[in-house]
Amino acid sequence: MPGGRLTQQERQRIAAGLADGLSYAEIARRLDRPTSTISREVARNGGPGGYRPQQAHQATVQRAQRGTPARPRGGGVPSGRMEEEIIELAVRSGMPRMTARVHVDLLLSEHGRRTAAELTHRLKVSPASVSMAVNFLVEQGYVRCERDPQRRRDIYVVDDDAWYRSVVISSRQTLESAQAALAAAETLGLETPVGQRLAKVGTFLERVTGDLTESADRWRGLLA
Repeated sequence: MPGGRLTQQERQRIAAGLADGLSYAEIARRLDRPTSTISREVARNGGPGGYRPQQAHQATVQRAQRGTPARPRGGGVPSGRMEEEIIELAVRSGMPRMTARVHVDLLLSEHGRRTAAELTHRLKVSPASVSMAVNFLVEQGYVRCERDPQRRRDIYVVDDDAWYRSVVISSRQTLESAQAALAAAETLGLETPVGQRLAKVGTFLERVTGDLTESADRWRGLLA
């Protein structure tokens, strides 16, 4: 695996990968670089929406000439890098990147609430992209929508109960899959290999979902 600083050509390939919606892991694989190298490079140079390879390369050259690498004030993890790492974790779990960016921006906002216009401006994306992202987040329980009657606009909120709602909604969806598997097992016949397999899967998912819901109810008070 190659080491050392990223070349200008590599930075151009990073920009192309971001434009194509590739994950940091996929970009890193194509460049034969660690994923952490890509996430750090993008985070310190404008983020996925503002990354410019030429400016990033010039900034690196200038830092090298000064002999002082960019470091966060106070010795902590830079907020940009932290944000990108959280987004990357969400993408790896299956969340679309644009949706993950909106979710993380809400999570890290001081009051956990922003309007669609604020999200569009902050993330430098189209209103349609924000709309699709927040609709998904609302459906999954990660975010709730409040209406501002005076300005006639929606406000999207991440509150303490969001995690409980998301667990309940996810459990409900998994339970529906379990019930469908059990119904299919009955239809095909429990004496058949396929019916037996579906019955095992359905029962497993049903039991696990029940435990998860009970646990969420039991520990909900921690969010109060």
